[in-house]
Amino acid sequence: MASLWEKGLERTRKSLLERLKGFFTGQKITPQMWEELEATLIQADLGVKLTAEILEKLRREVQTPEELKPALKRELLAILKEKPVFNLDRNRPLNIFLIVGVNGSGKTTSIAKLAHYCRRKGHKVILAAADTFRAAAIDQLKIWGERVGAEVIAHQPGADPGAVVFDAIQASRSRRADVLIIDTAGRLHTKYNLMQELRKIRNVAAKLVPDSPHETLLVLDATFGQNALSQAIHFKEAVEITGIILAKLDGTAKGGAIFPIVKELGVPVKFVGTGEKLDDWAEFDPQDFVNTLLE
Repeated sequence: MASLWEKGLERTRKSLLERLKGFFTGQKITPQMWEELEATLIQADLGVKLTAEILEKLRREVQTPEELKPALKRELLAILKEKPVFNLDRNRPLNIFLIVGVNGSGKTTSIAKLAHYCRRKGHKVILAAADTFRAAAIDQLKIWGERVGAEVIAHQPGADPGAVVFDAIQASRSRRADVLIIDTAGRLHTKYNLMQELRKIRNVAAKLVPDSPHETLLVLDATFGQNALSQAIHFKEAVEITGIILAKLDGTAKGGAIFPIVKELGVPVKFVGTGEKLDDWAEFDPQDFVNTLLE
């Protein structure tokens, strides 16, 4: 697990640690050090507002450079809170997971990684191609389905996504699959249509399987940094998000964007994608994340 974190956070960590050299030793904290710390946290994409809040607390708590690192760790961990739990229940007849996010965010790859993760835990997985807007999305999901050993339920491009979900739930039951992962369209420029579509999918799932979907996970592209936040807010307005998948974490020095996103949305990060392979995938652990970032 440690190597996954190190790989995923390599760029962010390098950027932070190079700038933080010398901050945690010495006799006293100077005004210049506070200014440099502020610039460093903003550079890591924590954002101006959150950085100001963190520094305000640190200035009150910290007297010497040696106290700075543990205090900074505490503040960052307080934002992420405890380790989140992924709602996958072995005793549930059918676990339904709805995956949302804009096209190009790493959504389909994340679905494949999640399917692989569930299969490695001994679950039988079916994928629903409910992004019927793009033929390429259906084809891409079928390719990944073959790779991970998960059947894909799909209709023709332009079909009703609700009908795809209905058929996928029926297929999951008849084939005794216990995990159904639903891909959805991500067309933010037609926000009203997106909201209606996602609500319809949720309603179909909830009608056939009470209390479902059991997770609604939003895929965000880590390379977008804080710019991913506006996307996240749109999706949260459209559908009840239960967690975040942060994709492409290995490709950015903006890993610090996790903090303002979690704080603003009030939703935990549940998984991170740390590379292109199926196993480049980790359950999010706030403690490991912060430790890797600052050590």
